[in-house]
Amino acid sequence: MLRKTIHTLLAGGDRRSIDRSDEVAALVSANPAFFSDLVAGLWHDDPLVRMRAADAAEKVTRSKPELLNPYKKELLGLMADALEPELRWHLAAMVPRLPLTPRERQQAVHILSSYLTDRSSIVKTFALQGLADLAAIDATLRPKVLETLRQAVRSGTSAMKARSRKLLRQFEKD
Repeated sequence: MLRKTIHTLLAGGDRRSIDRSDEVAALVSANPAFFSDLVAGLWHDDPLVRMRAADAAEKVTRSKPELLNPYKKELLGLMADALEPELRWHLAAMVPRLPLTPRERQQAVHILSSYLTDRSSIVKTFALQGLADLAAIDATLRPKVLETLRQAVRSGTSAMKARSRKLLRQFEKD
């Protein structure tokens, strides 16, 4: 019953609007047992529900990343298959929050690296952030990620350049 309610709250309106995803994120944050209903929305038939479910799930997992753990395999698969920019950029933010094995981390790095060729500047920028988040966890990834960030500073979009400069400064502090 709640799944239908969550998905109904996320449906309709304009593609440029997150509509009620903040409301759904607050509802799920207060009731984490409903997170599975939110995650199911990532595969919903309605693209608006998918993008808003991704937005709400990303917001919920900023403070409760452990909620993602049971869905690790599915999220990695979706990350590889997702074509919609809104799904891609939210997955790029969420997947690095998972407790990944070295092999899964390499898979995530490969997918995020492929996102750097996306048409969407937002997807590319979130991919850079995701790569940096993974490199912060796994030092073996740092040389490749640092070079990717330096390259984005030289030839990326304005958003990519700004994010890369910020991420490079963070790595220099560490």
